[in-house]
Amino acid sequence: MASVPFSAAPRAATGKGSARKLRAAGQIPAVIYGHAREAASLALNAHELQLLLEKHPYQSTVIALTVGDSTSNTLIREIQRHPFKKQIVHVDFQELVAGEKVTVEVPLQLVGTPDGVKNGGGILEAVLHEIEISCDPSNIPHHLTLDVSALTIGHSIHAGEIPMPEGVTLETDPDATVCICAAPKVEAEPAPTEEAAAAAAEPELIKKGKDEDEADEK
Repeated sequence: MASVPFSAAPRAATGKGSARKLRAAGQIPAVIYGHAREAASLALNAHELQLLLEKHPYQSTVIALTVGDSTSNTLIREIQRHPFKKQIVHVDFQELVAGEKVTVEVPLQLVGTPDGVKNGGGILEAVLHEIEISCDPSNIPHHLTLDVSALTIGHSIHAGEIPMPEGVTLETDPDATVCICAAPKVEAEPAPTEEAAAAAAEPELIKKGKDEDEADEK
């Protein structure tokens, strides 16, 4: 099982005051839990955590978390952010146990050019970007791939049609729409200008013929 190494420090003090001091010092409070262990409070380096999150999709990345002399395979289960500043304020890690299935979200990659786009000028619209699956921690895929080459205009692909690797079970609703090939948008004709509209509304002046003018004079 491929994993990403990361280190954390044990944290004895808890509470809002302690958490504020940690954040002011460039650290983030965290906790690790699992049915085989007691929950333990941790402190993370904020900069190193940000680098990890920029490089890896944390929902499906196994993290080899080292605390002191002990290393455990974990998943980040929750990242809490400040409601306005969007900075990370707390992280939850779940310790993984080999042989026990976990439910995770993995990125979905659409490959190929739909037939409706290539031959009909359609537009591919992605509805889902992640798929929820369950599997053994050792089998968590980094992403799932869906070939959309055969998709024609007006048709869609659903979650149940995504090929699942061996040992992986789909948890997302099989009827959920993943993507659709929409018809090309028709550009509306430009509205007439005010001058053109006024000209069209004016009645056409009908000139009298020469014979009519002579008849009027008599």
